[in-house]
Amino acid sequence: MYLAPKEIDAAFATLERERPDALWVTGSGFFASHSAQIVNLAARSRIPAAYGSRDIVVAGGLMSYAAKVEDSIRQVGVYAGRILKGAKPADLPVVQATTFEFVINLQTARTLGIDIPPGVFSIADELIE
Repeated sequence: MYLAPKEIDAAFATLERERPDALWVTGSGFFASHSAQIVNLAARSRIPAAYGSRDIVVAGGLMSYAAKVEDSIRQVGVYAGRILKGAKPADLPVVQATTFEFVINLQTARTLGIDIPPGVFSIADELIE
């Protein structure tokens, strides 16, 4: 399913009317390809949003909690190596991420007027100014 930019605008208009406490934006390719629009709309609407991608937080999103991309890429290499050595892809186990990172953009938090509690600072893997 593809949403046009105007449909994302319409979705945020609904969010502005409904005033949710927060918004979760998954790390899918669709949302990544529209991340600038979504970050800008979330900021304009003053809706705290968490994302499934660290890159969106670097671009101005509030926070993310997601699997570390480096670990996923490493696992792809391991699987490719096993297949090149003769393993059948169907025989390889499904592997889920085990390493996650929690990233907070402090500038965005200040812009939204959000005070991050000290306990949350202590569990964040990265704080972006």
